[in-house]
Amino acid sequence: MKHDKVGTVMTSEVVRAVDTTPFKEVARLLAQHRISGLPVVDDDDKVIGVISETDLMAHRSKAGEVAVTPRRFRWSSITGRGHTQETKVHARDAGELMTHPAITVHADQSIAEAARTMCGDRVERLPVVDEEDRLVGIVTRRDLLEVFLRPDAEIRREVIDEVLVRSLGQPPEAVRVDVKDGVVTVVGQLERRSEVPVALRMVGQVDGVISVDGQLGYRFDDSDAERSARGTLGPTDDRIRGVGR
Repeated sequence: MKHDKVGTVMTSEVVRAVDTTPFKEVARLLAQHRISGLPVVDDDDKVIGVISETDLMAHRSKAGEVAVTPRRFRWSSITGRGHTQETKVHARDAGELMTHPAITVHADQSIAEAARTMCGDRVERLPVVDEEDRLVGIVTRRDLLEVFLRPDAEIRREVIDEVLVRSLGQPPEAVRVDVKDGVVTVVGQLERRSEVPVALRMVGQVDGVISVDGQLGYRFDDSDAERSARGTLGPTDDRIRGVGR
């Protein structure tokens, strides 16, 4: 079953900085390109950090405080987190301003994986790297949201062709598939009971699907056959299957 990869939605032309890029140049790049963040790379084009507008604002918001407060009396400066913030407050270049290590994804990872990473790490953009961790693109939350704009007809075609026919071996007419605003309704009968949850799970994994309304029946209850098969196992077989450990 097809899943769109990060490489299909990322931006390949990436605005970037190096660790020696001056603070003002970083601010100019963000403003000129109307972006809210950029990656910082080394001489080998490997990502070493990320700068966001929040990092620049940390510098600006503390500017007045730094001017009147002696640094030796700042308790936060002796903690790890405080030291990081202190470095950003006094940053003069990208190396001091950036957040590191950078959280990255690979171009062949799925959009779902990238979305989970963004949510889990609470970031708005992810540098995309190749097998040697060199920068090849960048993907933002907006890029990932594009998947939900996928046409209903395209979603329906994939559910029928990839899930029902190719993966589950069902004839196209076995199940009626309707899609409206990303909500998929499947009505019909599958051959075996065990196929129903599998089918619904696979439909839900199709790119662009918001939810699934499953109205699927089955012709053969293979759960009874499975229970009967288990009942014929002897003591030795039980141990092999890990039963009663």
